Amino acid sequence: MTEDLKYWVWLSTLPGIGSKRSEQLIEMFGSPRNLWYSKREELEKVHFLSREMIQQIVSYPLKVLAEKHMETIYKLNIKVIRIIDESYPVLLRNIYDPPMVIYVRGTLGADEKAIAFVGSRNATDYGNTIAKILAGEVAKRGITVVSGLARGIDSSAHEGALKSGGRTIAVLGCGPDIAYPPDNQDLMERIIYSGAIISEYAPGTPPMRGNFPARNRIISGLSMGVTVIEAGEKSGSLITAEFALEQGREVFAVPGNINSRLSKGTNKLIKEGAKIVTNVKDILEELNGLDLADLIEEDTCHNDNKDMYDNEIYPIFTEEEVKIINCLSNGPLHIDNISAKSGLDIQNASSNLSMLEIKGLVEQFPGKMFRLRK
Repeated sequence: MTEDLKYWVWLSTLPGIGSKRSEQLIEMFGSPRNLWYSKREELEKVHFLSREMIQQIVSYPLKVLAEKHMETIYKLNIKVIRIIDESYPVLLRNIYDPPMVIYVRGTLGADEKAIAFVGSRNATDYGNTIAKILAGEVAKRGITVVSGLARGIDSSAHEGALKSGGRTIAVLGCGPDIAYPPDNQDLMERIIYSGAIISEYAPGTPPMRGNFPARNRIISGLSMGVTVIEAGEKSGSLITAEFALEQGREVFAVPGNINSRLSKGTNKLIKEGAKIVTNVKDILEELNGLDLADLIEEDTCHNDNKDMYDNEIYPIFTEEEVKIINCLSNGPLHIDNISAKSGLDIQNASSNLSMLEIKGLVEQFPGKMFRLRK
């Protein structure tokens, strides 16, 4: 398996081949390994391969480069997920041109529910504030926030998710070992700890301009919907919205000042049919069919209604288990939030959550998020 990854990494980094041709080549040759050892004469029989492509495939230096990529992958503990692996994100696998390989730092769930937030790098205070609020509201409900780690709206969305104790995923337009922009190094490390960094580019790949439009299809591909907050008429965020529409995803837009150039893109999206967003319920209601709209907000673990659990009604639970049940009665929470709100340390909270899973009352989903079973 480990040796096999080298061939997938090599194939995914061949210039000019792309995911569609890679898929065809795997089908024809049986595996990336067989393609690695193929002869020029065999490749010349493949009608869709140009001379330049054949040269890339037989190139010895590119195979040496793949070996170096593997060294970095091991050193930084980067996960390599192939499109044929069960852990490959389900939504991403179903777009038109999914990457054959993704590089992941952190934890990634194959079927986690996610919503993307994108917008201007030169966002106003208003835009950044809205991004933090909406992303935080979404994340505290157990929905993963996806964005691109850029300055402005992207960074604010990630920060909002992290501050709420939820999960966030950053999709990079460079290798997974590179923080871009560099001043987001700390944010990147925190995302790795509480979510995941994803890239289709091998370690060491610099943040070249042409990588970012391709990166945007992954942002939308991972998500059930894309929310645009502050975008000019030619913003890259609108490219993400276009990908979302092509992929059958929902498109949301936050309205802005009609006199602001940063609102021209978002206001245009609304005119063209994007769902207008003035609060988090606008997003959740649109995704009602995915059982998200019933996730209500609550920040405390107190017992305000008769349906909350207590030891008199449920004597099979310990006092500590009851504390956790009461925390989760208002919706999914990250284990750090459960610990903080219940007053239990992480180890205690973890052991009690395990017991509640065994008793069939609690279930865990990606990113150490927990919720009561329905």
